[in-house]
Amino acid sequence: MKIPGYTIDLEKAVKSIKKNNYKLVALQVPEGLKSHISKFLEFLENQTEAQFIIYEDPCFGACDAVNPYLKYFGVDFAVQIGHTKIPSLKEPLIPAMYINAISDLDITKIIEKAIPQLNGKKIGVTTNAQHLDSICKIKTLLVENGFEPIVGKGDKRIEFDGQILGCNFSSATSIKDDVDLFLYVGSGNFHPLGLSLSTKKPVVIADPYDNSIRLDELNDLKDTVLRQRYGAIARSKDAKVFGILVGTKIGQQRMELANKIKEMLDSKQKKSYILASNFFNPTNLETYRDIDCFVSTACPRIAIDDYMRYKIPIITPVELEILLGLKKWEDYQFDEIS
Repeated sequence: MKIPGYTIDLEKAVKSIKKNNYKLVALQVPEGLKSHISKFLEFLENQTEAQFIIYEDPCFGACDAVNPYLKYFGVDFAVQIGHTKIPSLKEPLIPAMYINAISDLDITKIIEKAIPQLNGKKIGVTTNAQHLDSICKIKTLLVENGFEPIVGKGDKRIEFDGQILGCNFSSATSIKDDVDLFLYVGSGNFHPLGLSLSTKKPVVIADPYDNSIRLDELNDLKDTVLRQRYGAIARSKDAKVFGILVGTKIGQQRMELANKIKEMLDSKQKKSYILASNFFNPTNLETYRDIDCFVSTACPRIAIDDYMRYKIPIITPVELEILLGLKKWEDYQFDEIS
């Protein structure tokens, strides 16, 4: 089916629901598509005999799988719209289908506008889930203009070549030594920011939604974020008690890393506690008044995006190593889930 700006293959979900005779289906939709949820439900209800329940928890990626406890409500299938599958994740207790939302925008004009900003010959091509169908066209346009496009293959967390997630840039880091710069096609700044920090290469953003090319703005943002991260580490230098955050979402469970962090803190005579949650927020964390600093092993965006919302500093595992003197600031890396 089509909604303004996107094509979504809900017919795929219909076939699976009918084939397996699913009775109660959980529908999961990201924040940006929730205004269309009535259209999704109308389509699915008209095409199947199943009942549907809207899973309201925030959905920022395929790592935000439907809570398996919904199985006890009778839910026997889940449909998540707007993201691609993370292949490395173990099968959830409730069978799930991930249906991407493919952008209908023609990227030709924005790529042509980006051409003069590509200061190099070998261009690493990256994008998010919404523009994966455009990668072949992007490559063709670059070749026609004398460039050599290179599309990287990610690790087992990445389903498609050239795709980057907010927590994984392996399709780019796998080719960083082979390219002069990266071209990112998509909206927002978080993905290209992580791309820049992970690869240490220039990144040109070609945003087809507002028809803008951003390079200097990203550099300014990177400088701002790095100052904030340095500030978070500095605010934590006298911390004696640490809270280690572990996400319970299926794609964010890094308990092994949390245990390593606890051992690291123990070796430095620092007290620490492990806190597990499906969704961390400032209001809840501020109640832990005995904790001086949080270390997040959950979604990397918690520490970066929400920096100004937390009174108690939150740092990443790499930043903790810098804090403890195990790494230098020059060794700074963006936190990724691989």
